[in-house]
Amino acid sequence: MHIALGCDHAGFKLKESIKDHLTQNNFSVYDFGTFDETSIDYPDIAYLVGDSVSRGNYDRGIFICGSGIGGSIVLNKVCGIRAALCGDLYTARLSREHNDANVLALGARVTGAGLALEIVDVFLASNFQAGRHQTRLKKVNLYEKQYQAKNEEK
Repeated sequence: MHIALGCDHAGFKLKESIKDHLTQNNFSVYDFGTFDETSIDYPDIAYLVGDSVSRGNYDRGIFICGSGIGGSIVLNKVCGIRAALCGDLYTARLSREHNDANVLALGARVTGAGLALEIVDVFLASNFQAGRHQTRLKKVNLYEKQYQAKNEEK
C-alpha cells in the first residue's frame, strides 16, 4: 500500500514517528513535508496530500497538524477525499468500514504518539464494508459532483 504523508510544524515529530512505523511495516511512504518545526500554513501540505490521493497516486493519506481539525477541513475540500479526524481506535475503524475514508487526520497536540500509531494501524488495516454503506457513499459522491458542477457554471 502506498501512503501519502504530510504535516504542519505542530505535527512534525509525530509525522516522523508515523513515517518510521510505516516503513518498518513495509508500507511505501511519500513524505510531502514539512521537514522541520519551522512554522508553516497547514493548508499547503494538507492540499498536497489530499490532491495526491484524489488523483490515485497513493492508496491512502495521513495528515497531522496541531488539533487535526484544520487539516481535515482542507482535505475534505479536495474532490474525492473523505478525510476522517480520528482520536480513538473505534472511529478509525468505522471511518474505513462505514465511510471508506481515504485520508486520516490526526492532532499531534491531542493524541499521544502511542495511540496515534495504533490509530494508523487500525485505519490502514480496516476495509470498507460496502452494503448499506455503499448506498450512502454514492449519495455523498453525487452531492460532491452536483456541487462541483454548480461551481463550474459560475
